[in-house]
Formats: sequence, structure tokens, C-alpha cells
Amino acid sequence: MTKHISLDSKNIDLHQLARVPENRRRELLKLMLAGSVTGVAAAALPGCGGGGSNGAGVFPFPATGTGGTSSTNSPASAPPAAPGATPQKISSFTISVLPDTQFYPRYASEKMGELYQKLYAGIDPKYDNPFKTQTQWIAQNASQLKMPFTIHLGDIVDQSWYYKAEGSTPWSATTDLVGNGQIGNGQVTKEWELASQAMQVLEAAKCPYSICAGNHDVGAIGSDMQWGPDWGVGVTGFANNDGYQDGGSHRVGLFEPYLQVFPANRAKRQATFGGRHASGFHEYHVFEAEGNKFLVLSMSWRASDDAIAWANQVVQANKTIPVILVNHQLVGIGSDGKTAADTAYSNYMWDKLIKDNDQIFMAVSGHYHGSCIGTKKNSRGNDVHLMVVDYQMAYMGGNGLMRMFEFDLTNKKIVASSFSPWVPLKPAATLNEFDAAWLSDSNQSFTLDMDFAQRFSSFNPGFSVPAGSMDGSLTDAAKTLILTNYSQPPQKAAALPSGPDDYPKVDNTLAHWRFFNVTAAEGDLFPYQPGQQIQDVSAGGKNPVSVNTWAGQSGDLVWSKSHHPLSAAPGSLRFLNATKTRFTYFTTDQASALNVETFPKGYTIEAFVYIDPGFDATKNGWMGILYRLGARSNLPGFASDDGDCALMFAFSNLMEFQWEVAPVNQATNLTCWSGGVSAGQWLHVAIVNDPAASYATTMYVEGAPVLRNNTNMQGIQFVAPTQQLAIGCGQWAGNMSTGFLGSIGEMRIVGVPLTADKWLTARAS
Repeated sequence: MTKHISLDSKNIDLHQLARVPENRRRELLKLMLAGSVTGVAAAALPGCGGGGSNGAGVFPFPATGTGGTSSTNSPASAPPAAPGATPQKISSFTISVLPDTQFYPRYASEKMGELYQKLYAGIDPKYDNPFKTQTQWIAQNASQLKMPFTIHLGDIVDQSWYYKAEGSTPWSATTDLVGNGQIGNGQVTKEWELASQAMQVLEAAKCPYSICAGNHDVGAIGSDMQWGPDWGVGVTGFANNDGYQDGGSHRVGLFEPYLQVFPANRAKRQATFGGRHASGFHEYHVFEAEGNKFLVLSMSWRASDDAIAWANQVVQANKTIPVILVNHQLVGIGSDGKTAADTAYSNYMWDKLIKDNDQIFMAVSGHYHGSCIGTKKNSRGNDVHLMVVDYQMAYMGGNGLMRMFEFDLTNKKIVASSFSPWVPLKPAATLNEFDAAWLSDSNQSFTLDMDFAQRFSSFNPGFSVPAGSMDGSLTDAAKTLILTNYSQPPQKAAALPSGPDDYPKVDNTLAHWRFFNVTAAEGDLFPYQPGQQIQDVSAGGKNPVSVNTWAGQSGDLVWSKSHHPLSAAPGSLRFLNATKTRFTYFTTDQASALNVETFPKGYTIEAFVYIDPGFDATKNGWMGILYRLGARSNLPGFASDDGDCALMFAFSNLMEFQWEVAPVNQATNLTCWSGGVSAGQWLHVAIVNDPAASYATTMYVEGAPVLRNNTNMQGIQFVAPTQQLAIGCGQWAGNMSTGFLGSIGEMRIVGVPLTADKWLTARAS
């Protein structure tokens, strides 16, 4: 069991707290990251005021559990020097990065039920959603951390098309969401206005920032989402194979909320602003730090030929200035959630913009779920560091996680840190083992060697490393600000099963299927004849499932000894070779009572699943785990529906678990979504529907409640008594499709809501 580290002692080592052990299961619980393709200086910070917009001098961290009662931190001091040593003064500065914030304004909005405000009602309204907390933290600590600039990576909001439906107010120079008190009293509950409000905190504190539009910020009011480029001149030379449209459909003529909320005249009010592309979607800034200038080139979603030509001109017009390139989408992440991967677009941008501009020494992007870093040599043989940071699929929609880079000129290094200023503000009663204020994995917090003067010598031989003014690291100072008065919730000890029967047997179990064979060797084939069964091991065993082979082939089902460590079942069944057209799956009998079960007392659905590392979104996206067959268009009120089923437990093309049902009390479909997850590991998924909580349904992945849940999901409809449940395959418009690629260990259906101590991850005693 992980030791619970407290900060009650004055001698607590904050580095120790930041290095709380994070084993593989803890990291999954805490982040649920997905693969996609995968002493402080006393001088004031130039160009950025240190005081917050409401008069606070530093970020007010309450003692954990006070729910917003603030206490002011004193500035961090440098670590003590070794006996007899003379401390070296350091020349250093930081920039902050806001990765895809999209779920914060969405789930803080009125249309989504103001989830953050309700879940964390004890937090001071100034910090009542993670986005607002991030910018408040930057504004109130920028001077102390010598932070001249902030970068937003795009996907500012999640559903840009709600702008008109919500009646959002365009930004203008007289729009003052902060000054009129809306920063603190919750008046702003619209997605775009919440985002505008959060960024205006930086403007009020005179903290410059770059902004860019992600794919969720562009396009389409009253039409399909537009994935084309920003400008009518199109895109050439882009061999698109990453699932997005190339230059065929530009966005000219579409109503663009991004241009209403973040127009050029808003950007021009910042002291660092250099210019914008004529489309309004791309901009650059020049900031000064430690006597040197740096340029931030921020490129929004799908830059056109014209925009890339503009970007090249910007770099050449500022040919002595080092450049940090910002793209919403650039490098991808492998299925492990950590490894950098080239994409069609990153290769395109490398060839068109990066490789021949030696000034570009690093590029930071979002879009792909997770965090990674890769390094490539440009045409001069110099390193370009390419980084992705995106926490939107982490616990609670990102849990306020952000990135800071410290540029330590004296020690020739860039220090990357990932942390959350939101987590320490949560009331103690809401904290759990999935909350982490400071991340320590190597892809989250790392150091890059960088001899700045040497790296920039080809274009800026006069780059200077001034005499240091600081006694300690700014990263350590930030760590102190984040972790003081915060106690890391202890990791709960997990009891491993003592045998195959060591799990809670519960009343109202309707079916329990255990997909293992103790007599089979690893890799033995499942007997591949129609009708071969997996027995229901619940009391009475009335609902076995039988294999269907008409769309599969021999070799598609293989026994394995692999299983989730908390599953008492000592093995699993591998579902191989599955695509949209090839699949082997199981169904209940046509007369099974499960086919017509409407779950009037609520339900708990559990599954141990393993997503195959070979998962390919184009071939396996939306693969079925558990379906109730029959198109819901046949249900009353669903006549114009698209052919989906009344119960769908699936895995999306974005590597998210989907639980979608048609409740018995309404002619609509309601959905719970997990964050994205990584392939190649066992996962326990539980979906709990509780009538006592207004039929609230909560999805848990590895015990972590997800953010995107739903209420009023009373029961589950069925189309006809003969329409069965299917395991390992989906259905659309009456046609079976998209088989499950991976392994299933156990699946259990219980007709009442269960607490975690009764799940299959718990023990019998």
C-alpha cells in the first residue's frame, strides 16, 4: 500500500510528494489517457502583472477540504545549498500551456447541467471549473514564476455550434466578464462565454497569450462539421490518411464563433501581438524573457497553402528570433498513450514549414489524447522537439491538468512539468485516488538538454545568457505553490483473488458469464461450432450464451490464461481478426428473460475487457461489447432514428467506452462516455444505474467515475422478445457489424445498483 504523505511537517520534501509511486494501475486510474494514431526572483515580470484580477497577490490555496477558504502562500525558497558550496544564480523563465480545455466549458455550461459547480459546490466560485482555475493560477503567479507568456493549444470549447442556440454574446472591447463580477458569481453558463471569461482573466492581469482554433472550435452552425482548411485557396501536397478531409471543403463563408469570440482586435490588445493571417485563424506573438526575444507561431486547425506561406513569411521576417510552433494537431500518439507517432499532417507540416526553418526549435500540439515527446533533425541537422499534451480524456475531463516549461538558460535545459492547480482546491471529501496534483511519469515531467546559445547560433549568434537572478528552480517554486497545503489521497490497497471463487456473489444477479477454460492451454482454439456455449454461472444459470460463426472463421476465438489481476476468473477468451465485416460473437437464447428485461430496480453491468494493441479506428471503431439487438427505430417515437440499438455498450473510434440506451420512460437515447483509454491492458468497466438518484447512471473505468454520465435513464427498452443480447459484436439498422477485437474475461448483469465493494473487483469476504 502506498504511504500517505502529508504536508503537516514543516520539513516535508515536496519532491517526495511529487514522486508518489504511480504503478501501472494507478496511472490508468488517475489519467485514463488514450492513444490515437495516439528562491523566486523578486523582479517584476515584464508585460504581465502578478496580481490576480480580484486583488489576490498569489494563488490562494485552501487547506485541503476547506472548499475555498483561502490562505496565502509565501514565495517558494530555493533548496539549501550543500555545506561550503556557493549557490549558483540561475537565469530562467517559464511559459504555461493550456491543453485542450474543451470539456471544462462544456460541462460547466447550463446546457450540460453545470456539472463542475454541482460536483464541487464547496469551491470558491472564482475557481468553480478547471479552465477558470488554470487562468487564475497563471495570472496570480506569473510574476513569481517569471512567466511572460501562455499558450493555448486549441479545442477551446467542445461544441462550437451551440453559439447561436445559446445566444452567446460576441466579445468586444467593452465586454468585461471579469470586471462586472461574472468571474465569481456564476452568471456565465454558456460554453463560449465560459471560455472567453477564463481567457479574459489573463487579459485583466496583463498576461499575454496565444490562442488557436481546434477542430471543435471551427465550422458549422446548422451544417455538418467542416474539416477543411481555413481559406479558399485550398491545400496542396497533403496526402491525407488520418481520417480527416484534406483541402476539398474550406471554411470560407461559414459562421465561425471563434472569430466572434477571439477576433483579431481582441488579440491586438496584447503587448506581444505580432499579427494574424487574413483568415483570422492563425497568429503570432513575440515576447521577451531574460533579455532575449522568442516568437510563438500559433497555427489553428488545418492551415491552407496561403496560411503556411504566411507562417513562413513571419519566420523569415523575424529571422533572428527563436520560434515555438503551436499547432492544434501535429504529432500523434501511439496506442500506449506515451510514444510519439508521425501523422499525415505532422509530415506535411514538417515538410512545408518546420524542417527548413532552423528557428523552430520546438513544437507543441494537442488533439491526440495523452502526452508524448519526439525529436527530429531538421535540414541543418539540429534537433526539433515535438510534443503533444492533451488531458481532455483524463479523469473529470482533464482534472485541471496543464503543462509548464521552464527555460533554464544557465543550466542549459528545458524542464517540462505537468500539474493541476484545480485538484488542490477540491474539498477533501471529494478527493480520491484518481486525483493527482503533480504528475511524475517520464512523459509528463521531463528535462531536455538545450544549449540555447549553440542551438540558436545559426540565426542569432548574439543570443545571450545573462547573469542569473534566482537562487532556485522555478519548477520547484511551482511545485511548492501546487503542493503546499495539499495531501495526496492514499492509493487504496487492492486485494488480489485467492482463487476462482473469490468474488462477491450478490442477489438479483441476472447473468454472469466467465469466458475461461481451466483445462485449455494458452492459444487453444474455442470449439468453433454454432451453438457452443458459455454458461451462465449465476444462481439458476438460466441465461447461457451461444457462439455465432456465420460472419467469422475458425481461429477467431482463442483461449488465454491472461486476465485482469482483480478478476477471480483465471483466464479469458480472445476475439481475434475482428473487423466491420468479419466477427464471431455470442448471443442469448431467443427465449432468454434477459431479452425483455427492463431493469425497473436499476442495474449494474460489469465487464473485464482487454483492447487489442492492434486496434485500428478505421477497422475497429465502434466495435460492440454488449448490444441488445433490434433497431430502435422500431420503438415508439424513434421512427426517424438512424438504426442504432436500444442498448449499446461499445468502444468508439476515439477509444472511449460508450454506454447508450433508450430508457423506458422517454423516446430518446441517452449516453455515458468514458475518457479515452489505451489499448494493450486489462480494464474493468462498471455501469451503475440507481433509481434512488433519479436513475442516474455512472460509468466507472478501473474504479474511476467518468465525467460524462447521464441521468433520467430509467430502465432499458427492447424492440421484440426474440431480439437477443449479443456479446462481441455490434448492430446497425438490423445488420450485424464491427466485431470486438480483444479479450473478454467476465461479464455480469445485476438487476440492482451495486457499490464497489460488491463488484467483481472485490473479494468474497
